[in-house]
Amino acid sequence: MLAYIVRRLLYAIPILIGVNLITFALFFVVNSPDDMARMQLGVKRVTPEAIEKWKVERGYDKPLLWNAQAGGAARATETIFFQKSAKMFAFDFGRADDGRDIAREITTRMMPSLAVAIPVFVLGLFSAVSFALLLVYFRASYLDFAGVVLCVAMMSVSGLFYIIGGQWLVSKIWHLVPISGYAGGLDAAKFIILPVVISVIGGIGSSTRWYRTLFLEEVSKDYVRTARAKGLSERAVLFGHVLRNALIPILTGVVVLIPLLFMGSLLIESFFGIPGLGSYTIDAINAQDFAVVRAMVFIGSLLYIVGLLLTDISYTLVDPRVRLQ
Repeated sequence: MLAYIVRRLLYAIPILIGVNLITFALFFVVNSPDDMARMQLGVKRVTPEAIEKWKVERGYDKPLLWNAQAGGAARATETIFFQKSAKMFAFDFGRADDGRDIAREITTRMMPSLAVAIPVFVLGLFSAVSFALLLVYFRASYLDFAGVVLCVAMMSVSGLFYIIGGQWLVSKIWHLVPISGYAGGLDAAKFIILPVVISVIGGIGSSTRWYRTLFLEEVSKDYVRTARAKGLSERAVLFGHVLRNALIPILTGVVVLIPLLFMGSLLIESFFGIPGLGSYTIDAINAQDFAVVRAMVFIGSLLYIVGLLLTDISYTLVDPRVRLQ
């Protein structure tokens, strides 16, 4: 088990390095510091002096990979790659254009994102799996048909409709919860309950159809017929055999959601005024704050790799044969 985990960790390191190199190339090779200065300054005929001043203020005036004019180790450290990309491995993200420390902002904004994302993750997974098992239990019936139609209808509606409709109905018409905002402590509950409910409702359609397909595939296998032949009830077959054997593809789908637990939802946080990492990313994109965008891309990549590692570990718990691969 330990050797398997170590091997997966070693696989993750070059992936993270490769993502960092690609991000660096996109930000500083494809899109040069001069181009970033012109976009940030927002004028077509900006002077070379203004561009140079903007680059000096943000440390973009250094060479990209190698500083031939410096001496010793400074030839490698006094470069844009080391200052803006390599330091990210030590979680040194520098400062945003407004002067705020990016690492401190990420730490502060992570909790509001988790306050929304964790309930959405848990409730959404439980609701979708339970609904899918219910449809499989009554498969080939009118209830199954109606459930599939409902899921397709929910999938066909834009997420913006759920957000705007929920705010209009629950907050503006019924006045049950605030339409937007956030507060610390227990007061946060009244601000996050509506975003959580809307997120769960908006995602349950596609998730239920996916899980229903997995369960239907398992139901038709030989081990299920054997279990029925032994006299097990349909409920025992679904929960004791079908659900357990479908855990590997379920875990594969769940790993995609793990980065969102920390990164937050871009739409939900923006529309509901939640000061999380999702709204922080949107604000950085709108303000063309390249340092914040780079940091969020790196954090997202790191979290996704961690999610893949956790999924590989969970595979060994669900199916011990994976350890031998």
